[in-house]
Amino acid sequence: MNWETVCAGLSAIDRGGPSVEINGVEYDSRRVGRGDVFVAMRGDATDGNRFVEAAVAQGAVAVVTDSREAYAKLRLEHVGVAAALVERGRRALAEVSAEVLGHPERRLALSAVTGTNGKTTTAFLLEAMLRSVGRTCVLIGTIETHVGDQVRVSPHTTPEASDTLRVFADGVNVGATEAVMEMSSHALEQERVWGLPVDVAMFTNLTQDHLDYHGTMERYLAAKVRLFEGVGAPPPRVAVVNADDACGTQLITVAARSEIMQYGMECGEYRAEDVMLGAGETRFLFKTPNGDAHVRSPLTGRVNVYNLLAASSAALARGLTLEEVVAGAAAGAQVPGRFEVVASSNGVTVVVDYAHTDDALRNLISLARELVKGRGGRVITLFGCGGDRDRSKRPRMGRAAGEGSDLVVLTSDNPRSEEPMVIIEEALVGVRETGTDCVVEEDRAGAIAIAIRAARPGDIVLIAGKGHEKVQILKDRTVPFDDVAVASGVLKELV
Repeated sequence: MNWETVCAGLSAIDRGGPSVEINGVEYDSRRVGRGDVFVAMRGDATDGNRFVEAAVAQGAVAVVTDSREAYAKLRLEHVGVAAALVERGRRALAEVSAEVLGHPERRLALSAVTGTNGKTTTAFLLEAMLRSVGRTCVLIGTIETHVGDQVRVSPHTTPEASDTLRVFADGVNVGATEAVMEMSSHALEQERVWGLPVDVAMFTNLTQDHLDYHGTMERYLAAKVRLFEGVGAPPPRVAVVNADDACGTQLITVAARSEIMQYGMECGEYRAEDVMLGAGETRFLFKTPNGDAHVRSPLTGRVNVYNLLAASSAALARGLTLEEVVAGAAAGAQVPGRFEVVASSNGVTVVVDYAHTDDALRNLISLARELVKGRGGRVITLFGCGGDRDRSKRPRMGRAAGEGSDLVVLTSDNPRSEEPMVIIEEALVGVRETGTDCVVEEDRAGAIAIAIRAARPGDIVLIAGKGHEKVQILKDRTVPFDDVAVASGVLKELV
């Protein structure tokens, strides 16, 4: 593809240089190959314009930059390199990538989900429903990426535009017609999803999280709202909104140009009634404007009723029948690290879950309490708080754990650059307010062993915070760590 064709979809302030053939597009100079266009953009952590020289040395034949200084230097010192100056680098990355890759986003019906909690499970559920009727799908999310039947590691919840579009292109090549994405507030605000035409947008809920980045709840909500306004693309055809969430009504106003589908257990025309919850089973009557149906799912808990409602409503919007939705829900598989039960033979239930906010922790503990109520068991909750993240939620997480649990084991999560015990002390303030017994053990593996060994038959042990993650991020290194594997090892020792 020649440079002029690539620039056809680019909002450039100025451009110049020779007509060159473009092989690919990269924003990471270390991945640039001969014939690529390098998009140099300012980011939160670094400025890609610092690496223009390295990209040219590695074979970049064109550079798109959001720096006037870098552009002027290119035009002066690298006359053999095509160059373009843009106002916003991330938008340019999306525009260039779409042209180079042949606009795969136009060949997939995209369903996107945003919200504080439930994004991953909702995305997995919707993909399973679409696959159950024979549709080939792409899934991009926190845990993993799917391209048809292929499973890949996901480095980010929502990747940069070029990475997303490459996945879409791979999906188109294997016959995919559907795409399902988690869209994080960071990605929406940073416009990593620029130009992606969303057909069905889903909102799960909004509780406090990521204030280290957004600053206020108002800005956090504003980032989520962008999905329903359209980010460099028209608004979604359909907006699926949690009517039970306080922020849902605000989104409905924003999404006035979309068809609105409201779901909930209290409100909404797509509603769950006669809910029955059990370990490994959820049942409810799914009431819709076009008929009712009994839904049964192997997922557990009230929170998953909401996830099932969101996915089911979106599946209906994507053309599935009510009967097909019910069948897809029944076949839905366990999502890794989301109320994942670890095999045990000693009468103790051990669950690994990604809950890492006070609201998610409270919901998790409430579900556990329901499950042990009939057998007189206790709830033992292990958790930690992430370093270099919103510090204000630490005492609230401690309070949530203490209010609902019989025993709290407070440990380290991903401390990153912070001292683990400093983080633990801030969370401990909240636990102490409740008066609940608490054991502090900085070493996460040791803490898991303490929690499980403290349990008696009939108890439930919740290992919260890291869920599906396979590493622990420390100040000076990243080490392998899997909550499920560690818990399994402890349980085997007890047999």
